[in-house]
Amino acid sequence: MAAMLNVLRKIVQEVSAAPDLESVLDLTVRRIQRAMHTQVCSIYLLDTISQRYVLMATQGLNPESVGVVSLSPTEGVVGLVGQRAEPINLEDASVHPSYIYLQSTGEERYHAFLGVPIIHQGEVLGVLVVQQFERRRFDESEEAFLITVSAQLAGVIAHAEATGSIQPVGNHSGGGAPLPEDRRFSGVAGAPGVAVGQVFVATLPADLEGVPDKPARDIDLELEKFTTALEAVRNEIREVSRMLAQRLRSDEQALFDVYMRMLEDNALAGQVAERIRAGNWAQGALREVVDEHVRQFSSMEDPYLRERATDIRDLGRRVLSHLQENAGSGEVEFPDNTILVADDLSPTMLGLVPEDKLVGLVSVSGSGNSHAAILARSMGIPTAMGVVDLPFTRLEGRDMILDGYTGRVYVNPSEDLKNAFREILREEQMIAAGLETLKDLPAQTTDGYRMPLWVNTGLVSDVERSLERGAEGIGLYRTEIPFMTRDFFPSEQEQLKIYRRQLEAFAPRPVTMRTLDIGGDKSLPYFPIEEENPFLGWRGIRVTLDHPEIFLVQVRAMLRAAQGFNNLRIMLPMVTSMHEIEEASAQIDRAVRELQEEGLDVERPPVGIMVEVPAAVYLTRRFARKVDFISVGSNDLTQYLLAVDRNNPRVADLYAPYHPAVLKVLHFVAQEVRKEHKPVSICGEMASDPGGALLLMAMGYDVLSMNSNNLPKVKSAIRGTSLAKANALLQRVMRMDDADAIHQYLRASLKSMGLGNLTRPALPGRD
Repeated sequence: MAAMLNVLRKIVQEVSAAPDLESVLDLTVRRIQRAMHTQVCSIYLLDTISQRYVLMATQGLNPESVGVVSLSPTEGVVGLVGQRAEPINLEDASVHPSYIYLQSTGEERYHAFLGVPIIHQGEVLGVLVVQQFERRRFDESEEAFLITVSAQLAGVIAHAEATGSIQPVGNHSGGGAPLPEDRRFSGVAGAPGVAVGQVFVATLPADLEGVPDKPARDIDLELEKFTTALEAVRNEIREVSRMLAQRLRSDEQALFDVYMRMLEDNALAGQVAERIRAGNWAQGALREVVDEHVRQFSSMEDPYLRERATDIRDLGRRVLSHLQENAGSGEVEFPDNTILVADDLSPTMLGLVPEDKLVGLVSVSGSGNSHAAILARSMGIPTAMGVVDLPFTRLEGRDMILDGYTGRVYVNPSEDLKNAFREILREEQMIAAGLETLKDLPAQTTDGYRMPLWVNTGLVSDVERSLERGAEGIGLYRTEIPFMTRDFFPSEQEQLKIYRRQLEAFAPRPVTMRTLDIGGDKSLPYFPIEEENPFLGWRGIRVTLDHPEIFLVQVRAMLRAAQGFNNLRIMLPMVTSMHEIEEASAQIDRAVRELQEEGLDVERPPVGIMVEVPAAVYLTRRFARKVDFISVGSNDLTQYLLAVDRNNPRVADLYAPYHPAVLKVLHFVAQEVRKEHKPVSICGEMASDPGGALLLMAMGYDVLSMNSNNLPKVKSAIRGTSLAKANALLQRVMRMDDADAIHQYLRASLKSMGLGNLTRPALPGRD
């Protein structure tokens, strides 16, 4: 087994260094055939056009059959592996009912057969097969080895399909295949809405991995830029070498000579120039060459040579830095409908694109609760986060559809799909225009029940939008946002100014300020928290109680900011025990006393907690006796109840706000708080959905708090029905036991009430 692991490690390293898919497949079949001592190893890939499994690489079968032999999904044992999406291990394949004799391959001599599916995100991409002369079943370790290799192959093949590297059967024109249509990639929803546009890839300074491929408009100009950048780096190295000449030994000084040789025309520099002449712009050509050298050196067994990978990467960044400086002087042309794509979307990147041209945002990494996603929701820009498999460096200028409701993106969409999403865009714009008339009207049901609608904010720009949409208060002000946009903890005076703007703008309406909630997926660059499981770690109230100096400064700033307005409410996040409430309350009381002793006219504001974890659910009534109000953070509560990280695209489909268990818990919390005659509110995804809002109103929540962009739809839903109908809807839903069925029932119910335009649109491409 140890030998197999070594072979696997070697295959992974070599696959990473391979220049194209054909090389990957050929290398893989050769290495597997040798490692498993079989006579045959072959790879069949499913051609998306012909819907047939095509023999794409083999070691042992007739090489002339590669690209020619194919099987339908219902033919042969290979087809059966694909159909079942599971391994098939046969002592003698020739006697199996599904066996088909393919004369041109020469496989009639082989009996033992082991085939495993190559699967990526639940989709079968192909089949990996080994065969032997003798009749025998492959043992468990061999099967496990082949399954592991197929898992490694899956990502490479999916990437190749997405970028058009795999040619359809019969396309041997030599020009490469067109990019396959409607290629879908899944992430997590960052901000709702849809967008149809063209990709612009944003990169951080000197970030080689994020540099996209772009066609060189002027090859001579790109070569000139590269030559200039190269000479600048050479001069830098010479200068550093000269300055350190007296302080380094001769062998250490020789390192600079190594750097200079790497930059010679017959080494790295020459290869980059070749890629530029082949049509890639200078930055993309540099990334390609550096990546290849880094992979080659990293896979070497000699420790000294392995270290050269770091040197190559450093040189590449230096050259890229100068290329980017030179490029900065020119005007960047953005498409009219720009979808900004980045490896890790940052708030500063949003300012790259003129506001009238930016229609969507996509981040390969990051989460639905990242600062960039929060900003996008505030600005109303459709966003997908965590689209981890997106080959973003190859997509510059490509057409793309972004579905911010599901977190999915479609690369090279067909005209039919584009037209379908454009129709959704038109409908959304018409609905939004109609809802503007509701701004000054109350959220009141047809039978007279009044439902206060508040907003979740975190940015100064949120204030104006929220008031324009008729918000009656702030149910959640995320105080961590100002902390995240700085390089150090903001002072008490700085926080006072920020908080006062929110309190003044909304006065006399209530403003609920959550104390600093960092940890989990919200980190501060100057206060890093490194944990293996951050969502179950040091976050929320746990951090601030461990650092009373941070907590006290923040509370003092809030209290001072509220002078003259008296509309402040303080909310404590991530509470799990009575001790945390008592300790935090004592700190708040201390801040009030200190400020009063300093001569300031401040009063203790209402203090509440967020119910976000299961432990708090079952202590809700006890907590309600200790605090002035309770607010449910439904997003975190849902993920903790379902044990699903909502920011992980691989399990995002399991995050179900309408799961029966979630609904039962939300109903229970509202009932428990009401027994103590304290107000209970909710902020989160469900309160932002018209159907969810009706259920929550019927459950007994006193306030619904949501993103300001969703407020008009929720208000329209409440005004379009009665509390009696909402109660009947809740009673029916609470008897259901499937999240999808509940969601569908809510959509159908809203349509029957004449509120179908408020539901999430029926999106093309949904399963």
